[in-house]
Amino acid sequence: MNTILLAVILVSAIGLISGLGLAIASKVMAVPVDEKAEKIRECLPGANCGACGFSGCDGYAAALSGGETTDTTLCAPGGKETSLKIAEVSGLEAGDVEPMTAVVLCQGNRHNSVDKLVYSGVESCRMAAQVFGGPKACIYGCVGFGDCVKACPFGAISLCDGIARVNPALCRACRACVNTCPKGIIDMLPLTKPKAAVLCANHEKGAQTRKQCKAGCIGCMKCVKVCEVGAVSVTNFCAKVDYDKCTGCGKCTEVCPVKSIDLLDMKRFEAYRAI
Repeated sequence: MNTILLAVILVSAIGLISGLGLAIASKVMAVPVDEKAEKIRECLPGANCGACGFSGCDGYAAALSGGETTDTTLCAPGGKETSLKIAEVSGLEAGDVEPMTAVVLCQGNRHNSVDKLVYSGVESCRMAAQVFGGPKACIYGCVGFGDCVKACPFGAISLCDGIARVNPALCRACRACVNTCPKGIIDMLPLTKPKAAVLCANHEKGAQTRKQCKAGCIGCMKCVKVCEVGAVSVTNFCAKVDYDKCTGCGKCTEVCPVKSIDLLDMKRFEAYRAI
């Protein structure tokens, strides 16, 4: 028999046997497909941000399908629309998703804050923060190199005059920026009603804070005294607002001598659009 013909026959036989083996293996070792989970997955936006508390959209879909959770409101980026879609596919009850936005609790821009050193290195907030807390005199504020900008999958954050600013109209509350910020100064704020927010995280005494930033909270307690619902407290010389209690009256913003408290509302998002 021709040597070339024999080689062709052998190769073809090996290919045929291998193909049959793979076909049999695909049937025997096949992983059952959860069709319900796949349908739920199609309802999700695909951000894979983990804000739902599961390992991305696939994990959340599997949890809903398998009964690990019945809460259809955990997808913050998808909002109420996604909750309704999930409920339709899964038969679970749809719930209300409160609109949220990320807020950078810092006003330490180039006009308000001062630098204590000249940083020369990798332009990363996390890296710069390891060098004496960062280049700014205030070790609690925004470093300003934009780690949160890079982490945001929706383009809702940009740098403005040396600090990060969030555009609430684009923010989908995925919390990627919250998990990325090495200073922990990005918070989630509800948007259904106006809420007061302390745009500062400095815990130094008032006199020291003033040396570091013109807009830093000095812990004067005026906001605490004027709040009628007990939504404002001061801990370690820095005010904090309980958003659940805050009624958005704006009295704390009026009495703040350094204007470190502002009343944030979705209707005013243009004022916080980073330029």
